[in-house]
Amino acid sequence: MQPRVVLVEGHDLGVVLLALQRRLMTVQPALPSQAGQPPCAAALPCALSCRTLLPAAVGRGWLCRVEPAQVVAEEEDVSGPWELECAGKRSVESGLEANGSEGQEEQEPVSATACGEPEEEEETEEEEGSCCSEEGEDGSNVYFYYTIGERWIDYLQRTEDSGFLRHVRPKMKRKSENGLDGRALSPGKKLCKGSEYGRTLGPCMPSPTTTFGDLRNAKAGQARRRRIPSVAPPPELQDWLRTFQRWSGPEKLLALDELIDRCEPSQIKYMMQVIEPQFQRDFISLLPKELALYVLSFLEPRDLLRAAQTCRYWRVLAEDNLLWREKCREEGIEEPLNLRKRRLLSPGFMYSPWKFAFMRQHKIDMNWRSGELKAPKVLKGHDDHVITCLQFCGNRIVSGSDDNTLKVWSAVTGECVQTLVGHTGGVWSSQMRDSIVISGSTDRTLKVWNADTGECVHTLYGHTSTVRCMHLHGNRVVSGSRDATLRLWDIETGQCLHVLMGHVAAVRCVQYDGHKVVSGAYDYTVKVWDPESESCTHTLQGHTNRVYSLQFDGTHIVSGSLDTSIRVWDVESGNCLHTLMGHQSLTSGMELRDNILVSGNADSTVKIWDIKTGQCLQTLQGPSKHQSAVTCLQFSSKFVVTSSDDGTVKLWDLKTGEFVRNLVALESGGSGGVVWRIRASNTKLVCAVGSRNGTEETKLLVLDFDVDLK
Repeated sequence: MQPRVVLVEGHDLGVVLLALQRRLMTVQPALPSQAGQPPCAAALPCALSCRTLLPAAVGRGWLCRVEPAQVVAEEEDVSGPWELECAGKRSVESGLEANGSEGQEEQEPVSATACGEPEEEEETEEEEGSCCSEEGEDGSNVYFYYTIGERWIDYLQRTEDSGFLRHVRPKMKRKSENGLDGRALSPGKKLCKGSEYGRTLGPCMPSPTTTFGDLRNAKAGQARRRRIPSVAPPPELQDWLRTFQRWSGPEKLLALDELIDRCEPSQIKYMMQVIEPQFQRDFISLLPKELALYVLSFLEPRDLLRAAQTCRYWRVLAEDNLLWREKCREEGIEEPLNLRKRRLLSPGFMYSPWKFAFMRQHKIDMNWRSGELKAPKVLKGHDDHVITCLQFCGNRIVSGSDDNTLKVWSAVTGECVQTLVGHTGGVWSSQMRDSIVISGSTDRTLKVWNADTGECVHTLYGHTSTVRCMHLHGNRVVSGSRDATLRLWDIETGQCLHVLMGHVAAVRCVQYDGHKVVSGAYDYTVKVWDPESESCTHTLQGHTNRVYSLQFDGTHIVSGSLDTSIRVWDVESGNCLHTLMGHQSLTSGMELRDNILVSGNADSTVKIWDIKTGQCLQTLQGPSKHQSAVTCLQFSSKFVVTSSDDGTVKLWDLKTGEFVRNLVALESGGSGGVVWRIRASNTKLVCAVGSRNGTEETKLLVLDFDVDLK
């Protein structure tokens, strides 16, 4: 006996479900066809007979036939998409035909190409009223499916005692491979040649009203209607219910409103427990994948991880590589090269490398914030001299000292790889790119070194006093000297390209972006230079004391002075946009990124500014603030790291300004121990420490916050 399959798609699934259930339980022979109506239409319930057989837009319903071999009654064994059979030239007026004679074991399905260029079809005899055939009347297997969009939700199987068993089918059907696509016909598109799917099933026939109780009893995965145990129904209950049924819709609503007002909270809670599950729906699984991913893109990463634990399909969506790429971009995370080829597999899942990069960075951030502080690597080599400058790039550290040398260290092993010897005076400034190191000294020269070999490639002569500052961009470096001049050098040839003259006192700080040079000096001014013409385009006047620090992002110049103020200038016009007041002493160090400025001051405070508005966003102070002058600082998208003369390195939250914890606290802090310089990467922190009175050895401390990739 061939099973009967009815497929319905639509918005009001519950109404259709119950209408069909009652109809299938009390099947009547097919009624004679009325004028202009298919023979089987009269036998269909009202909720179904108003539908079209093939949707003109998403949300309509259809009836179709499925091969018997495709009907599966067990949830766990469902694996592949269901194949719909294109009816081709068959008339819908015959309803749902039988799949073949009773004695026929196997029948070739009609090819899906029938909608395009139909293959040759065998003529079949149409059966009168086949959608209510004798196979349905005598209790044979009847299956009912319903879908939303293009997803198969579940089906009902009729049992021998006229009951129904519901089976869940969560498998998403994106597109029918061998049959009609639910999105194939949209408004304005033509039907297949010879197809009769565009016809409707005729006017509605009267059918009983579907109640919420019917929906509850038919819903899959839910227990049958609840009963209150050990309580006999009151004798007036049925009369009360019959009275309620006789009322009109507005009267019922009014009665319910009054009933709710008279209920106790426990009774309202019971109603919620009964009603709410009936309206819960997994809308993510019901949406097309593109829309589902768009919805999930609004979730925070923490919520995405929780969503992945909901069900298998949600986990597949939550592992989407492009989704996590956007999350990484929002956090400023660039996927490391060694992760581009890394694919972590578990049974049934391909993990996103972007998600892996995001999770790795999150763990690194947590290590900075609250991870166990492991014993740092200690790098000793400059004896008791002061470490005057510090550079950190990749896994290479370069420290310069007033002992006339520079040392190159491995951040991984802590070894001193090279000692750069050649200067005859203390080294007071340095720059680094890859394996190239440039140093400036009190011996009035600059030297270009190869950090791999320790060789001095060039010695740059020209300044007549100490080279106090420099800035490297590409293959060119600009140096500032106490001789009040700046020089632009080519580090590959060792040639002095340009000399910039105009300051009347020592140049203390310089910035270079490849086009413009900006310098600050002890003559209280900031100058903007065109190095190619060796001309000063702007002299920025306003400070009333020496300029000690500069930042330049190509658009804005930020200068810090001993007059306690910080000024923001426009590089094109030379106008002072903002004067940032709040510090009480010398601004010793600043860092600028994306219009956010962090400044450290000798007054022991650190401030965070918005240079667009001139507003102070945060002041890093409080009970855990530094107890002496801030010597150096660096910040990322989440944290600010600061060092001080008090012998500590502190970690702060950039957004809230809250103190997180001490990363370094020297035992000699407060009695001479000093942290002179700090440099940080994503996973490491390098601190140059020592003292001016012999209470602390001169050394480098390397702290590692990386995570294990395994």
